[in-house]
Amino acid sequence: MTDPTPDPDDAPDAEAARAALQAVRVEVAKAVVGQEAAVTGLVIALLARGHVLLEGVPGVAKTLLVRTLAATLRLQTTRVQFTPDLMPGDVTGSLVYDARTAEFSFREGPVFTNLLIADEINRTPPKTQASLLEAMEERQVSVDGTPRLLPEPFVVCATQNPVEYEGTYPLPEAQLDRFLLKLTLPVPPREDEVEVLTRHARGFDPRHLAAAGVTAVAGPAHLAAGSAAVRTVQVAPEVVGYVVDVARATRSSPSLSLGVSPRGATALLSTARAWAWLAGRDYVTPDDVKALAGPTLRHRMSLRPEAELEGVSVDAVLDGVLASVPVPR
Repeated sequence: MTDPTPDPDDAPDAEAARAALQAVRVEVAKAVVGQEAAVTGLVIALLARGHVLLEGVPGVAKTLLVRTLAATLRLQTTRVQFTPDLMPGDVTGSLVYDARTAEFSFREGPVFTNLLIADEINRTPPKTQASLLEAMEERQVSVDGTPRLLPEPFVVCATQNPVEYEGTYPLPEAQLDRFLLKLTLPVPPREDEVEVLTRHARGFDPRHLAAAGVTAVAGPAHLAAGSAAVRTVQVAPEVVGYVVDVARATRSSPSLSLGVSPRGATALLSTARAWAWLAGRDYVTPDDVKALAGPTLRHRMSLRPEAELEGVSVDAVLDGVLASVPVPR
């Protein structure tokens, strides 16, 4: 009797994990044209065990991008469409009375999954948005005073339209701070838009990703091995000081009423390490910090009202901060 063929997802080493996560980006490209920066950001979030908020106008493939990512991973995935009438218990689960036993039992909500797709999260009122706070921070849900652990890994990929669109509710600062990255999806350039229409003319159907050839190429073991490898990436004291200086500079910016907190600085360090590891390095450079500063910090800062009236953007302020902070050599 021969031994079964080993599963490639069983205890992969760091190089196998990196190859699998690079393959994720290739698979996503089979269904999503362009948006390479957003795809890389999603992979970085998976490595850093962080949550992602994708923002863009309707029709730029936010939901398709997250659905395609889920299709490339051997993870349990649940999608929730956030609506104005969605209740907190519809997300976390609730106690249900069983007439046969005359007892209450807990019925798990869709949050009990590995990858939660929170579609149009800012179309539901703040009370329901807040139901995710404990889940995102503590990886658990408390109902009737009893904490219940969520599966490992647990990642929230949320989409939202810009808040100026009708029927949206701005996310509170406490919830925004729980997202590791905020990725903005722009309207694609002309050549990408031509490619999108060409694919549809050839019969591409975004509801059937398997027909586009999208397959699962990574699983929990790859993510675990990759995350472990990221934690070994070295950060020189000068680079740590650079991250701190960038965060502190945002707090003294005259255009901001709220700068980056120490948790935001820690998040930037985590994403820079994941970026460096994906690039095949075991050390972080100041360029890694600069590359991840935008998606990691933009949602952790608030503009002063007078700056908003002048048309100043958070990204522009952050660019100015990065230009003003000396880069270690």
